[in-house]
Amino acid sequence: MSQQPSGSGRSNPGDAWTVTGYLLSGLLVWGGVGLLVDRWLHTRLFVLVGLLVGSAAAIYLIYVRYGRP
Repeated sequence: MSQQPSGSGRSNPGDAWTVTGYLLSGLLVWGGVGLLVDRWLHTRLFVLVGLLVGSAAAIYLIYVRYGRP
């Protein structure tokens, strides 16, 4: 199987699942890191920071993979 080059205008049926996986994994990984830091420091701020970082990283990866011409 060959992949279409980015920006070719054609989409793969699995692209939606890939995007969903990027978003969920970013939230889970960085939200989990934030949760661990919160438990270590006895605060409640880093979960939110981790979720925001995970969302931003996932959106950036999606843009790099599918959005650039």
